[in-house]
Amino acid sequence: MMQERWVFGYGSLMWRPGFEYAEQRRALLRGLHRRLCIYSHVHRGTPERPGLVMGLDRGGACHGIAYRVEESRWAETVAYLRAREQVTMVYLEQMRPIVLDAAPRDGLPARPTVALVYAVDRQHPQYAGKLGIEEQLPFVRQGSGVSGPCADYVRSAAAHIAEMGLRDPLIEGLAARL
Repeated sequence: MMQERWVFGYGSLMWRPGFEYAEQRRALLRGLHRRLCIYSHVHRGTPERPGLVMGLDRGGACHGIAYRVEESRWAETVAYLRAREQVTMVYLEQMRPIVLDAAPRDGLPARPTVALVYAVDRQHPQYAGKLGIEEQLPFVRQGSGVSGPCADYVRSAAAHIAEMGLRDPLIEGLAARL
């Protein structure tokens, strides 16, 4: 049996994956958590007026969406993700264990697997670290890049996290302040 290929989305990949997938499931990644911790110089800002985007930072856990990609599409999917996510090489591409949520309506049990994830490189100059809402607001308000305004990104993230029935108090609080 061939190994399944999964991609874990925790930010814009949740609502705009941009690649073909065979299946999508909610999933849990342990050991990393979602945080607005990257100064965006391309997608949601510029080097002169950076925005903030999400990264997976160490500690905690993160609920997101896992996408199963057919083996025949894996190489093109990874190439697409590298072009999209690694514009400034701020992420570390990793294979990490995840747990796929049960899908009762489809009769699918929860189960462990591995997925491709993009975790923040804490040594990269664009790593912002742990910023509070008041420190994040100016970057989110000013940032706009090739993928649009940073404020739209934060609002979309808050909406999609809520649609999944999850809570992210920092993202929710930030979106409410915009």
